[in-house]
Amino acid sequence: MAKGFKGGFGGGNMLRQQQQMQQKIMKMQQDVKAAQEAVEAQEFTASVGGGVVSATVNGKKEMTAMTIKPEAVDPEDVEMLQDLVISAVNEALRQAEEAMDSAVNQATGGLNLGGFGL
Repeated sequence: MAKGFKGGFGGGNMLRQQQQMQQKIMKMQQDVKAAQEAVEAQEFTASVGGGVVSATVNGKKEMTAMTIKPEAVDPEDVEMLQDLVISAVNEALRQAEEAMDSAVNQATGGLNLGGFGL
């Protein structure tokens, strides 16, 4: 063995760093999954038209409830009711999406880890 040559090119240290990085990634994946599950269990409600139409969705972006007050129902203006329903559902979905993005962002410390499947 050549003088001053001890165990290769620092492979042990490099391997240790790689293992630490893998452990950090696994921890982050667990944190992201927990954050996603917490948001999926939540409900988000949006009301429009002065509260005559409200929609509730869960964090999985599934609508779980819809409330339409009688005063919102005008047989002469069905289009208005349709617009209110669409607006309420879209706002509730936006809230759910925003909560999910925020939870994942917090779990990853703001890193964009799309390439890691997070």
